[in-house]
Amino acid sequence: MTIVGPFVTQFATGWRRLRDSVPAIVQITVTAAAAYAFARFVLGHDQPLIAAIVAITALGFVRDARPVRVLETVVAMTLGIALAELLLIGFGQGIAQFAVALALTLAVARVVSANATFAIAAAVQCSLVMLVPAPDGGPFVRTLDAAVGGAFALAATAIIPRDPSRTAMREGRRLIGEHVAVLEELAAALRSGSTELAGRALSRARATQPLVESWTAAVDSGLAIARVSPLVRRSRFDLERQRIMLSGLDLATRNLRIIARRIEWVLRDGRPRPEVADVHTRVGIAVGLLAESIRDVSAQPVARQAFAEITRHLDPVAILPDGPIGDRNTITALRPYLIDLLTATGLELDAARALLPSD
Repeated sequence: MTIVGPFVTQFATGWRRLRDSVPAIVQITVTAAAAYAFARFVLGHDQPLIAAIVAITALGFVRDARPVRVLETVVAMTLGIALAELLLIGFGQGIAQFAVALALTLAVARVVSANATFAIAAAVQCSLVMLVPAPDGGPFVRTLDAAVGGAFALAATAIIPRDPSRTAMREGRRLIGEHVAVLEELAAALRSGSTELAGRALSRARATQPLVESWTAAVDSGLAIARVSPLVRRSRFDLERQRIMLSGLDLATRNLRIIARRIEWVLRDGRPRPEVADVHTRVGIAVGLLAESIRDVSAQPVARQAFAEITRHLDPVAILPDGPIGDRNTITALRPYLIDLLTATGLELDAARALLPSD
């Protein structure tokens, strides 16, 4: 069982990864084959390997499939190829020539762009040109192939786009799902008085920043694609709505870490706090409704109403009339978190703050 369990988990994770990558696989495959075929049969190039390589590399499996990112990769690779072909014409092939060409390509690429990946993409293509025998067709045939591959890659972002809304939705649900998990662990820690559980929730909360960044990249990329592709233009409404949610949840994620840190500190006395646990449980349930609203817009007002009801009654003195100041502070720490969640549902900041009970 100890051997089969991890294998099954790994297989399931790999299967989900494959399922999520199917649109990218189709886009890359069709584009690379089309670029190669165009260079081979239309331009008459004997071995237009570069056309396929540039198309594959420019599109890739990255979340950020914005046209500007694809264009940046195409420019980097074409620059490396063109510089290498210039040096190849002037000085010929050889280890020394390769070293000079590589150093020069890296230097020029660093001047052109601050992105380190830009320089590496240029260097890889420079190496390919300098070390692989040149095909028939005269000078700069590979530069032309790179331009073909790049043009097909850029066209693919509009003609064969990946589903930007689906990708962004998946990333958003992952982030909100982590909020729910952290709140559930904090509630369990408060109910049992376990510092260990609280520490685990704190570690989990501290690891959420990459999820915020992934969702941000997916939303920005999706909006950029939707602007140029008529096939996914209908996704703009959902993506704009997700951008509003992301703005609030970015702030909420930071506040979640503060909440987890405060609870971890308070629980060092080992005393259970069931009343505080109940509040965190209710917040976790409401956050689950927010996760559902990414997929179903009709759930958004339901989530807003749930947050509003919790916020209206978030009075530390009323919840813990005889509680110590440290316990009351764990309730107070939820206030900015809930305000951020309310703005994530589209409620104006002032309206969200007005829901808080007066001190």
